[in-house]
Amino acid sequence: MHDVYTQKPWLNHYDPNVPSALSYEDKTFAEVFQDVVRRSPDKTALIYLGSHLNFRELDELSNQLAHFFIQSGLKPNDVVGLHLPNIPAHYIAVIAAQKAGCVTSGLSPLLTPAEMAHQLQDSQAKMVITVDVLFAKLAQVATECPFATILVSEIADFLPPLKRFLGKLLKKIPTAEVTPIPGKNIRRFTEILPTFSKEFVPVKRTMDDMIFMMYTGGTTGLAKGAMLTQRNYMYNRRQVLTWLDIKTEDTALSAFPMFHIAGLALGGFIITQGATQVCVPNPRDSHFLIEAIKKYRPTCIVNVPTVYFEMMKKPEFKTVDLSGVKWCLSAAAPFPAENIKELEAIIGEGNFIELYGMTETSPVTCCNPRYGKKKASSIGMPLSDTEFKLIDPASREPVKPGEPGEIAIRGPQVMKGYFGQPEETANVLRDGWLYTGDIARMDDDGYFYIVDRLKDMVIVSGFKVFTRELDDVLSRHPDVQMAASVGLPDPERPGSERVACAITLRPGIEDSAAEKEIILKYLKENVAPYKVPKVITFMDQLPTSGVGKILKRELKQILAEQPSHNGRA
Repeated sequence: MHDVYTQKPWLNHYDPNVPSALSYEDKTFAEVFQDVVRRSPDKTALIYLGSHLNFRELDELSNQLAHFFIQSGLKPNDVVGLHLPNIPAHYIAVIAAQKAGCVTSGLSPLLTPAEMAHQLQDSQAKMVITVDVLFAKLAQVATECPFATILVSEIADFLPPLKRFLGKLLKKIPTAEVTPIPGKNIRRFTEILPTFSKEFVPVKRTMDDMIFMMYTGGTTGLAKGAMLTQRNYMYNRRQVLTWLDIKTEDTALSAFPMFHIAGLALGGFIITQGATQVCVPNPRDSHFLIEAIKKYRPTCIVNVPTVYFEMMKKPEFKTVDLSGVKWCLSAAAPFPAENIKELEAIIGEGNFIELYGMTETSPVTCCNPRYGKKKASSIGMPLSDTEFKLIDPASREPVKPGEPGEIAIRGPQVMKGYFGQPEETANVLRDGWLYTGDIARMDDDGYFYIVDRLKDMVIVSGFKVFTRELDDVLSRHPDVQMAASVGLPDPERPGSERVACAITLRPGIEDSAAEKEIILKYLKENVAPYKVPKVITFMDQLPTSGVGKILKRELKQILAEQPSHNGRA
């Protein structure tokens, strides 16, 4: 084995405030939250559409909901599905579930009926909390799922009465009808809470108990429930708070939805740190985000690349006073290096941080330093108490620095396993290491660079094409806004593949045969001949997940169905 990974060269480049090993407090989420409430009861915890909820209010509301959970028959380890945007009910429900000893599982509003039914059935959810504008989606699958109770919130909940009334009257706040479903107990969120005690619910949990069951994106098949323990999540909390140097006086703004592990991590980490966060109910509303940044002056901003790109298109974003912003973080998808300079011209040089995480690791494992040298296109270095090694998928041996290999991770944040799937668990958890399916390389300083997903790697006549690298080359072309490459079966060479690229052009660039030739010529000058795509397609929008991650499996299906698959598009 090459000693480079055991030597951990990344430790030489840690910020001074970050030790190689941390001391952890063995306290559960609920216990740490209670410490925050005792310390800062009157401090603002959530800012929601102009309204403020302090930690005492959040504590009392979550106590009431926890009592409802218990009266409804929920027991420790029972799963509650959260089918909500980032509204107060979502945060209250996460905390209440922890107090009642339950486990929450996020349900994306973008799930198809079949995907939602799978998650609810697989997790054996006993209750689902939703919002009226999403109720119809849940109703489509409710009768085939095991849960008994549906709790319904509204976008207008927790707003002042006058604002709530006028918002609904003038149709500025969306609402939708909630209809009966046979065999299901349907209750209104704000109607049940006042009927329950505000006293703390002392259900004891241990660090080995499950805290969340979060489903993988399902981009490579049926979604699997990653079982995260209190230790996984709370230790990762300590790792991230230390690495990013997050203080109680900080204010965070994130468009990451809490039904996604990244949003759940940030939301929970900030709440249990006693800091303030701005709720973003619609992550695609860039005007709302810019106005919220202007009004509330967050010190920390977290988004996916597509959200930053949309804000960067708005002239008003370039005029907002961002002097109070300590850092802007990007995750879930690669951020093209060429666009980092454009963003830092607005947010301040050195204030952009890119990291790497996954559902199975609670989620953060690798990050560029808060204060030290950040490297473009790099996911940074492993966090404290986190080990990385890169393995050749064929030989199963560690690769040399600079060579691509599959990321294997060991650390306290690595999941317990997949719920009800011992074979899938054994496939990714081997000898104490999590095999991620992501291909990366490491430089001499211990910074890592994602090359591709193992499943996205394309084999062209025996040659390996890493689509992430091709995407990065395409993104550097001045006419290209976003690009994604996939492999399609080559009808002329059985057993081989051909590269296909989907591209969204920058505003003002015309979709034409001439433009395709321009990009094709550029690629021929910048990549090896076998990497040059046989199919180039222009699209108005690439298929993305709820957090802006490009869905390559869906893209592959779209491109495979086009006539151009049999020749150059």
